[in-house]
Amino acid sequence: IGESVININHYATKKSVAESMLDVALFMANAAQLKAVLEQGPSFHYYVALIVLISVSLFFQMTIGILLIVMARMNLNDVAKQQRLDLLNNITTILVFITVIINIFITAFGVQKTGLYPNSYGRRFY
Repeated sequence: IGESVININHYATKKSVAESMLDVALFMANAAQLKAVLEQGPSFHYYVALIVLISVSLFFQMTIGILLIVMARMNLNDVAKQQRLDLLNNITTILVFITVIINIFITAFGVQKTGLYPNSYGRRFY
């Protein structure tokens, strides 16, 4: 009976690509949140906190993206690189966890729909 052999490099590359796509989606969501906070202006109660949280989240996401690219390009079958790959994978996992926690706070303190234009316009819409 023929057993199918799993190409570990191929599997890891697919996993990294999928994670990168999720990272891009979250990056776009954070960019939209940053825009909404900036449009609300400094009078928004959590303005500074959200600017900092969103900026840190965006920075971590860029770092995660770079780490995923580096890991995807490395050969898992090369024993000499496995320890480094394991370290990079652990760092990436920790950064993803921290990014999730940060985004929970961003969502909790984020800009809600108020029915008002941003402060710079000073108009209501109905």
